[in-house]
Amino acid sequence: MNRPIISVIMPCYNAEHYVEQTVVNVFEQSYGNVELIVVDDGSTDNSQTILKEAAVKFPNLLLLNQHNKGPYPSRNLALQYAKGDFIAFLDADDYWSINCLEKLYNALIKANADLSYCGWQNIVENGQDGPLYLPPAYEKGNIHEVFLSGCPWPIHAALTRRSVVDQVCGFSTRCFSAMDYDFWLRISTVTQNIVLVPEVLAFYRWHNHGQISSVKWRQVLDAWQVRKDFIAQNPSFFSQLESSEISELTNGQVLNQAIEAFWKRDLVSAQKLFRAILLTSSWQINDLKYLLPALLPLGLYRQVVRLLEKS
Repeated sequence: MNRPIISVIMPCYNAEHYVEQTVVNVFEQSYGNVELIVVDDGSTDNSQTILKEAAVKFPNLLLLNQHNKGPYPSRNLALQYAKGDFIAFLDADDYWSINCLEKLYNALIKANADLSYCGWQNIVENGQDGPLYLPPAYEKGNIHEVFLSGCPWPIHAALTRRSVVDQVCGFSTRCFSAMDYDFWLRISTVTQNIVLVPEVLAFYRWHNHGQISSVKWRQVLDAWQVRKDFIAQNPSFFSQLESSEISELTNGQVLNQAIEAFWKRDLVSAQKLFRAILLTSSWQINDLKYLLPALLPLGLYRQVVRLLEKS
């Protein structure tokens, strides 16, 4: 029996180092009935040429173009052309295990779920790869509360029914570096019928070729806004929590990320995040040793941190 089409959505911007491998990875999936819709977002490197050649080689590759609007408008454009009843997302620099889509699909169908998800690993260019990571079975707890602690999985570690994606009207574009997080949060308002595939099947490349996630402070502040908006729009999901617990799940995340950036000496991120948290009422007296120096101009802030290191 023919299995339904899985539509793979892929934005591409200046990914000449990886995009050919990624396209081949899609069409080598053991789940055979796959279409790939790539939106080249105005690449200025050789990506467009590589994709045109790939479209000749792979008839189920549809290549679309737009002028540098970003990954989320790209995904929304591709969704307009998707023919499949199931949707998967893959960025042009990431990849899957060869049986990823098949395992996600089988688990989703077996559980009659709306979404299946799996574990992942960060692959670090010119560095040490991250550990294999298996997320918890979110469906066994309070999904909304757990999702507030962070994005539950990267964009390419899940398979979703098309009907669910349509219900949330695709991706928002207001907080650019956290829109995958926003997307999964909004899907959680539509369905909590999800299932974990307890294997690492998705691989996320960390590199220095213009990744949007490389600017930590922007990613943290966008995720913060997404959390606050989600709580404001869905207060019934959190009626069992005290205000202090909600503050910890939102503001506390920012403070923790700021301290982490400080100790990694990413002082640009640390300064911006400490300044943001200082404007809230969620900090303690003990936090002032981090917060007050962050009010200094960046150059002076760096000098003070260096002096503290020597003392």
